Amino acid sequence: MASRGAFGVDLAAAYAAADVFVFPSKTDTFGLVMIEALACGVPVAAYPVTGPVDILNDRVGAMDEDLDAAIAAALTRDRAACAAYGQGFTWEASARQFLSALVPVACEEAMAA
Repeated sequence: MASRGAFGVDLAAAYAAADVFVFPSKTDTFGLVMIEALACGVPVAAYPVTGPVDILNDRVGAMDEDLDAAIAAALTRDRAACAAYGQGFTWEASARQFLSALVPVACEEAMAA
């Protein structure tokens, strides 16, 4: 487990040493740590709630109301697939997703607002 204040290579090594990353929150709205774990090749076990359902798929993680069942399933995931998937969460991909969600507003509509 990463010590308090671990970062960079030390943090990546701590993630990579794990068999599975357990994300036990039912209320965290995103969970950047899941992406960090995936990028290090570590599958994620989580509850099927907002956050994990927005990030995980069946190839890289497992979600279940029974966290023990999610952990057991996550242990069967391919670590190379986890790393490839996690490394796809780039600033460029984030910006592309944001820009694709923008809706143009006509000049007249903007001026009326």
